[in-house]
Amino acid sequence: MLVYQFQHLGKIRDILPFLGILSVKSDMKQNTLLFLLKDNQILLAMKKRGFGKGFWNGVGGKPELNENILDTAIRETKEEIGVIPKNITQVATLDFYFKNNPEWNQQVLAFFTNEWEGEPIESEEMKPQWFDLDKIPFESMWPDDIFWLPLVLSGKKIKAEFTLGDNNIILDKKINES
Repeated sequence: MLVYQFQHLGKIRDILPFLGILSVKSDMKQNTLLFLLKDNQILLAMKKRGFGKGFWNGVGGKPELNENILDTAIRETKEEIGVIPKNITQVATLDFYFKNNPEWNQQVLAFFTNEWEGEPIESEEMKPQWFDLDKIPFESMWPDDIFWLPLVLSGKKIKAEFTLGDNNIILDKKINES
């Protein structure tokens, strides 16, 4: 597995080809998604407000002006659950298309880590909780998670595209393992 030490590495479009990682689409908004892993468990967080409210998910969000995607993952994790990830591994590039809300279209770069400083705490935005890997609450998550999260938990890296319709129904999906 490719593991990244955090430093200011520049724009994500500049560093991903060098690292040999999954592609980035320049015409899509980018977001991060990070999952903490320990002792056969995954940390999920209940989104308490905004986009994705009511779903369990990893932590993450969008870059600030001139912020690279790796720094975004660190900052968002600290803001949302109070921990600082030390090493992360990119496990997926996920392109989401919302048929009836194209302004929501986005590319999400998903990461895992098993090393961090601090203990997860609840924030105004997220309520973290540990789940055994065999008890992930897919019924309370985004509908695409059941298709890609088990693959990356098994050690695969993926690139996927999902098209969602009304009520977040999956209209189309493509998943490629790398």
